[in-house]
Amino acid sequence: MEGRTVYLFAALLILIAFTGNTHSASCCLRHIKPKRRLPCQRVLGYTYQSMGKSCDINAVILHLPGSFLCVKPTASWTQRAMRCVDERRRNNAEALQRFANITAAA
Repeated sequence: MEGRTVYLFAALLILIAFTGNTHSASCCLRHIKPKRRLPCQRVLGYTYQSMGKSCDINAVILHLPGSFLCVKPTASWTQRAMRCVDERRRNNAEALQRFANITAAA
């Protein structure tokens, strides 16, 4: 039983690290709107880009498997994708906390 809990704990840590990735493109130059609806499961994370020294636009950088997508922060589908990522992170953190409580009590 102890071996299974160690593997489960390791899997949860890997999942949280994977969905918490903050590596992003250096600077978005324009917004892109996908031709099709972007499934929530494909969005691994996101970062904000604000206008500054080298970036000309405000954008949300969506992290996808193997790529990034620069999107308009105010678009409703962008907000939906960000809520999806936030919900997934919250669920992962709660699951990890429950697991830590279970293993501490054992």
